[in-house]
Amino acid sequence: MITRQDLGSLFSAQLEQIRDQRLRDKVIDVYVDACEQGGWNNLDELKDIPFTLLTDCRGINFVEHTIAVTEGAVALARAQMETYSELPYEIDMDRLVAGGLLHDVGKLLEIERDGEGGYRKSHAGKCARHPISGAILAAMAGLPGELVNTIGCHAKEGDGRPQVIETVLIHQADFATFNPLVMMTRGTLIQ
Repeated sequence: MITRQDLGSLFSAQLEQIRDQRLRDKVIDVYVDACEQGGWNNLDELKDIPFTLLTDCRGINFVEHTIAVTEGAVALARAQMETYSELPYEIDMDRLVAGGLLHDVGKLLEIERDGEGGYRKSHAGKCARHPISGAILAAMAGLPGELVNTIGCHAKEGDGRPQVIETVLIHQADFATFNPLVMMTRGTLIQ
């Protein structure tokens, strides 16, 4: 069983960036629930899950991807806050970090072991993609609608939908980590 302490240590550098202790606790609560529902029993299992089934991950796992997206979104926000003479919108950094950590939490329900050393889409994943299941997990944990928006709208489900600024930043960081791998697989990434 994956504990709150396990998850707190796994994402410690990111969780420490969330000033609101209650929000930090709820992020961990959502992860504990997702791990339990998805049948993930230890951190080694989490570190072995590919971050996507849609392309060759080239060894990048779910945990690494989650951290890269979180830190990438934070860097995008900081670049704007430190460069623009006047930021035209407010960026909630607690919400941004929490959203980065949770953007793919639904994948813990969407992906399962295939019994042959690999992974496949689970029945739950066939019923609802990870943005939907992740948004449901967040809503059930009592997270604010803005975070539900970030999780539910960070991928194609959010195309053309109203989004908070944190969703936009996480979307950009997410696709900056995904698209190059797809392009490599297709032979369209110039190297």
